[in-house]
Amino acid sequence: QVQLVESGGDSVAAGGSLRLACAASGTTLSINAMGWFRQALGKQRELVAAVSGRGMPKYADSVRGRFAISRDNGKNIMYLQMNNLKPEDTAVYYCVARRGEQASPSWSLYDYWGQGTQVTVSS
Repeated sequence: QVQLVESGGDSVAAGGSLRLACAASGTTLSINAMGWFRQALGKQRELVAAVSGRGMPKYADSVRGRFAISRDNGKNIMYLQMNNLKPEDTAVYYCVARRGEQASPSWSLYDYWGQGTQVTVSS
């Protein structure tokens, strides 16, 4: 089994930055692709950014150029650097991981999920 624990969520003003972290523990050798989803109140959950097992990143159009995903496989940690935050980035952010090599936009295709961390951006 794999456990994912997010950290770094906070309240910031628009234009500010945050860095989210996701620490993986357990049978981490089974992890390939990882990613970040978010869900705002009253909205559907969406993939924000993901990285394949080979390190290829992908981003939602709404965050491309502002967010950067990275992972430190040696430490089993994944990061999401979020810059120039906007009020519409307000959401609960979830870390996900899967045994498959390719990242997927579908929540259900991931094998492991974190509990989420709240990001609030005020105007």
